[in-house]
Amino acid sequence: MRVLLVEDNTELVSLLKKGLSQGGIEADAVGTAGDASHALATMQYSAVVLDLGLPDEDGITLLRDLRRRGESTPVLVLTARDGVSDRVTGLRAGADDYLAKPFAMEELIARIQALLRRPGSLLGRRLTSGNVALDTEGRQIFVAGAVHAFPARETAVLEILLRRSGNVAPKRLFEDHLFGLSGDVGSNAVEVYVHRLRKMLADTGATVKIHTVRGVGYLLTEDKVG
Repeated sequence: MRVLLVEDNTELVSLLKKGLSQGGIEADAVGTAGDASHALATMQYSAVVLDLGLPDEDGITLLRDLRRRGESTPVLVLTARDGVSDRVTGLRAGADDYLAKPFAMEELIARIQALLRRPGSLLGRRLTSGNVALDTEGRQIFVAGAVHAFPARETAVLEILLRRSGNVAPKRLFEDHLFGLSGDVGSNAVEVYVHRLRKMLADTGATVKIHTVRGVGYLLTEDKVG
C-alpha cells in the first residue's frame, strides 16, 4: 500500500518514511496543502497522514476542502494539537482517526492498517484467491498453506490484484502504488513486475492466473483447471 504524508518537517518525514516502510507501507511526502491537493487529484493513495500546521494553509481547512470535493481517501491526522477540542474539530472536519505527537511508530502503523480494515475499504488483513493468500500486515504470502518470500514490489503487485480479484486493475493504479510521486517509471516497468510475479506464482503452484487486458490493465482470476 502507498500513503501520502502531508508534513513540512523534513526530519520527521524521513523518520516516518523509514518506519512505515519497515511496516510494509510505502509513502510519498509533500510539505504544503497545495501540493497535497495536487497529489490527491493525480494519484490514488490508500490513506493520508495529515499534519495540521502546514505553511500555506491549516490542515483542517485542507481536510474540509477535500471532503467537500468528495475525496474519500481515509485521513489520519498526526499533529501536536492534542486537546479534546482539537480532536473533536479534526474528526468533525472529516478525519477518520487522530493521533497526537509524540507517538509510537508501531501505533501509527497499526492505526493506518485499522483504517483500511473498516467496512467499505479495499483492504482486509488477509486477502485470498484460489490457493493464494496474502497477510497484508505481516507481508507474508501463502500458496497452498506454505509461506513464500516474494520481493517487495512483486508483493505489492499481488496485493493490488488480490484487492480487485475478478475485476480489472488499471495499469495507472500499479504505477501510482509502486512508484508514487517519484516519477521513476519506465515504459514497461509494470509489465516487468507482472511478468516476474506470474513466474513466481507458477513456480509455487498457485491456482490463480494474471491476465493482461490490453490497453487497460491486469486481471487476477482463479484457475479452475489448475
